[in-house]
Amino acid sequence: MRVDGDRLWDALMEMARIGPGVAGGNNRQTLTDADAEGRALFRTWCEEAGCTMGIDSLGTMFARREGSDPDALPVYVGSHLDTQPTGGKYDGVLGVLGGLEIVRTLNDLGIRTKHPIVVTNWTNEEGTRFAPAMLASGVFAGVHDQAWAEDRTDARGLRFGDELDRIGWRGDEEVGARRMHAFFELHIEQGPILEAEGKQIGVVTHGQGLWWLQITLTGKDAHTGSTPMEMRANAGLGMARILELVHRIAMENQPDAVGAAGHIDVYPNSRNVIPGKVVFTVDFRSPDRDKLDGMKARLEAEAPEIAADLGLGFEIEEAGHFDPVTFDPGCVSAVRDAADRLGYAHRDIVSGAGHDACWINRVAPTAMVMCPCVDGLSHNEAEEITKDWATAGADVLLHAVTETAGIVT
Repeated sequence: MRVDGDRLWDALMEMARIGPGVAGGNNRQTLTDADAEGRALFRTWCEEAGCTMGIDSLGTMFARREGSDPDALPVYVGSHLDTQPTGGKYDGVLGVLGGLEIVRTLNDLGIRTKHPIVVTNWTNEEGTRFAPAMLASGVFAGVHDQAWAEDRTDARGLRFGDELDRIGWRGDEEVGARRMHAFFELHIEQGPILEAEGKQIGVVTHGQGLWWLQITLTGKDAHTGSTPMEMRANAGLGMARILELVHRIAMENQPDAVGAAGHIDVYPNSRNVIPGKVVFTVDFRSPDRDKLDGMKARLEAEAPEIAADLGLGFEIEEAGHFDPVTFDPGCVSAVRDAADRLGYAHRDIVSGAGHDACWINRVAPTAMVMCPCVDGLSHNEAEEITKDWATAGADVLLHAVTETAGIVT
């Protein structure tokens, strides 16, 4: 069995015409008019493929293809249609339309499965307009409270719940009431490993855990030209030395551990003033919980010493966290076996980004399939993949899903 790669690619290009960006990508942020238009097109395609559409009260869409056993739990597959403000055409969208292509292919071949197959579009995966990311799937998995989620506001103060009502995509299903036999998500890698190694498929075994730690260093604003070097309380220098420590900690916890600064604010941020205050966020990630917690503990122990040596005030607080994810061995094996059968070059890989699958893994057996993206670039309008990569990922998804759902002979 193989998907129709041309049809999948055409669907990706047609969806990309909705919410165009300014540089060839997309700006289809969640709960905007463009999001509503993309949802409507997806619903039309699903209904044309013979699916029935369910929508929960956070707007997540569930397109169901019936199985032969009405009592069998469905196999779910999908991702998200919302994008970053300067997003690409494939991040998330490939997983949703790849799931739709599975249904279309099974229809073409006249194949029935024992378990129903449900193609899913999760609301607000990106979290760029309403933080945090993976919001609807987080409520579905019991990580977040729905009332709290609906009270999230965007930069203009607009509420998530109000905007969901405004675009007309609030359903009547209870969030999280659905039970799943398994969940699969196809996604672009959003990193450079698969392309660099010439692999067509990434078999995702784990998802990175994360610690965000916000550090505030307080020194003294002073003139850069007239203040002697030995008399400075330079918060910028303290940040530089702590970030060197962050890099060293990550390198000493290989493989797969990463660490860097994300958000940085420097005060007063003037050309001729020594920074008197710096606030920055350290992002540590690892699929190994002991390593992840160990990196955090080491930073908390050694960073204050750096600040003290420079005469700086020091504060650190936790700004975000989620535990590493180990995906279901059976579902992972289904992905790996499918890549083997189809002859696609593959390797095991750890997802460095968060995905809806990371939350759904808490409530159902879950795995992910990844395909390469050019130069590992994502969350950028220049994000690009090839038709062959998209086809290979969807082929593997097709086999993993149908093996799990059971083909009726």
